[in-house]
Amino acid sequence: MTKPSLPELLHAAVTAVGGTERPGQVAMAEAVEEAIDGGSHLLVQAGTGTGKSLGYLVPALAHGERVVVATATLALQRQLVERDLPRTVDALHPQLRRRPEFAMLKGRSNYLCLHRLHEGMPQDEEEGLFDQFEAAAPTSKLGQDLLRMRDWADETETGDRDDLTPGVSDRAWSQVSVSSRECLGASKCAYGAECFAEMARERAKLSEVVVTNHALLAIDAIEGAPVLPPHEVLIVDEAHELVSRVTGVATGELTPGQVNRAVRRAAKLANEKAADQLQTAAEGFERLMELALPGRLEEIPEDLGYALMALRDACRTVISAIGATRDKSVQDEDAVRKQALASVESVHDVAERITNGSEWDVVWYERHDRFGASLRVAPMSVSGLLREKLFTDRSVVLTSATLKLGGDFNGVGASLGLAPEGTEGDDLPQWKGVDVGSPFDYPKQGILYVAKHLARPARDGDRGDMLDELTELIQAAGGRTLGLFSSMRAAQLAAEELRSRIPEFPILLQGEETLGELIKNFAADPKTCLFGTLSLWQGVDVPGPSCQLVVMDKIPFPRPDDPLMSARQKAVEEAGGNGFMAVAATHAALLMAQGAGRLVRASGDRGVVAVLDQRLATARYGSYLKASLPDFWFTTDRNQVRRSLAAIDAAARQTESD
Repeated sequence: MTKPSLPELLHAAVTAVGGTERPGQVAMAEAVEEAIDGGSHLLVQAGTGTGKSLGYLVPALAHGERVVVATATLALQRQLVERDLPRTVDALHPQLRRRPEFAMLKGRSNYLCLHRLHEGMPQDEEEGLFDQFEAAAPTSKLGQDLLRMRDWADETETGDRDDLTPGVSDRAWSQVSVSSRECLGASKCAYGAECFAEMARERAKLSEVVVTNHALLAIDAIEGAPVLPPHEVLIVDEAHELVSRVTGVATGELTPGQVNRAVRRAAKLANEKAADQLQTAAEGFERLMELALPGRLEEIPEDLGYALMALRDACRTVISAIGATRDKSVQDEDAVRKQALASVESVHDVAERITNGSEWDVVWYERHDRFGASLRVAPMSVSGLLREKLFTDRSVVLTSATLKLGGDFNGVGASLGLAPEGTEGDDLPQWKGVDVGSPFDYPKQGILYVAKHLARPARDGDRGDMLDELTELIQAAGGRTLGLFSSMRAAQLAAEELRSRIPEFPILLQGEETLGELIKNFAADPKTCLFGTLSLWQGVDVPGPSCQLVVMDKIPFPRPDDPLMSARQKAVEEAGGNGFMAVAATHAALLMAQGAGRLVRASGDRGVVAVLDQRLATARYGSYLKASLPDFWFTTDRNQVRRSLAAIDAAARQTESD
């Protein structure tokens, strides 16, 4: 029997999901097939509506080798495992003559721990374990969540937190889950044979397609101990998020609360001398954290350096002491020891990393009103790590609707550790960038409007003219507005002001309800507006008349005092490059491309992306930013935009009344 062709397989899969085959999807599938067959690497930009999931799943399944698919969001993971993969496997089965297995794999803390559920969790304040079900009042929200999880444990097949509906708070989940460091290990745990996390790993080992998240992919790359099964193909969806997720995993943090928790846990098993040494070091660290000023620490102050070395050395002593101690009077001693070691080792590792002072790390101090003081350390760049760990011994496909910034893939490629496309070199991963376009007619469906007449925005300055412009645009659009602000403070001020100016248009504000509720309410009433910040730039998918105006208050450059971004920018400049364009402009371009992508989500969508920042039309870097956005029709004519919005609003109201 001859091998079925890719077009035949793609047609069968698209038909099975009730979709329409699109030229961009076909081009993407062909490019992915070529990359997999050739063992090469591919960056592929596929606009909203292309159907990119099938564009990579079909050639991957046809290849027959194990593939790992890593995504950034839970929504896409669920879509792949619950909808796209089952339908695609069913559709391709007759032609492939096999039924590929697939599985989801996440980090251990995402799964219910049966040991903790049944035996209780180590308590910080006293010896032994406590029963969280007895400790929480049955009438409290925590108590109700714990009882519900105990019932759920008898029903669930996966133990996956995301399968628990409705969900529970982080505090409640922490009572019944463990980190990988706290886990006893399947061979030592009385519940090892039933462990949900271990069963998920076993399913992954037996599956041809493993769906995971960027964080677990980063852990697999960074920590050296493989958590993903061996695979020949890696597909990274929502790849514009990868660098920030890997950076997050590679970031260490020290807080007084975290250190004091390690002290309490260590006191249960370490000898008195070792425990006292850690207590003294913790007190010294806490005193300094109360005095420190926020910002980057290019050099560690001498007193803080001594405090961190004392903390590191005390942790090392405690780790040795705990390892040599056996105390049968401690209930479930192994679990208590594991939790104590996990806490102390975490503090030790970050303290040692900061005191070692790598030139490739950035250290800074933060103080939050809610969370208090923290000391953080992050890699200056993860590009070298990704080049070494990601693009070795497998074919890698990275895809997103926004990978081509400023007209090419080189900016995103550089952040991933890739040399400019076409560069030759023995140690350089060879890759190709492909833009398969979008099924939408952007010049006819959308307008990009820049409010060139507004004053240049100043940092945290009063922007009365911007609020006047925003008011008039919302009135012209009849509501239907997604407001994307560069800071939460700006979103709050705008919401407060416009609620009094135009009460006829309800304004929802991020943080006042859950994101899911906000989006649901925004989509339900076309007169409603939704204001928010970063997560809305990427997280809103509302096709149709409820979102016909997307407003950006200003170009979302990183704050000048952002320690990591400013350090990266300085490093590029010291190497002879343009730090502003390589870091700040690239950051802004990616966010703006994501934000502008909220407007056109379906073939019938019409509307305006309004940028209330004259610099997009007047600054030299404006052309780079515009080249990163969908190819909307461009104007700076405010009257023309108001007429267009009014016409779009009238057409939408007519459709709604029909």
